[in-house]
Amino acid sequence: MPPQLDLALLEQALDICASFNLRKATRAVTQLFDDALQPVGIRVTQFVMLVCTAVLKDPPINQLSEMMVTDRTTLTRNLKPLIKRGFIRLKTGRDRRQRMAVLTPKGKAIILKAVPYWDMAQKRVQAAFEDRWNGFLRDLALTVKISKKS
Repeated sequence: MPPQLDLALLEQALDICASFNLRKATRAVTQLFDDALQPVGIRVTQFVMLVCTAVLKDPPINQLSEMMVTDRTTLTRNLKPLIKRGFIRLKTGRDRRQRMAVLTPKGKAIILKAVPYWDMAQKRVQAAFEDRWNGFLRDLALTVKISKKS
């Protein structure tokens, strides 16, 4: 007779699983921001890539992928729609092997258009945490830090 699954134990595992619970929360927050940004025609992941590119000022792909905690291949794939729409262009760095993401004027314009919608969603999330927001941000930063390989 094959071993039986202990469903109570598995249910308990789901209740405390950091990965499952963080992914659930991430999906819910992503949906909230995607809905808010819908009038602008971009998703929150695209908004964040555009903002990171602006903040880092024409970053090498490696630097952008580190900031976003994603691998280069995934980042390059996710940049393609932004490049196609003319929000970002890639240029070769001094070292011909290095590629850099450059925010275009069209990219700057879409950020300016998106910020008020992003801000509404951001305020909604922050309001849910009330006075715990800063502690929550510290906890999220710690979560990213523990995931980095030593």
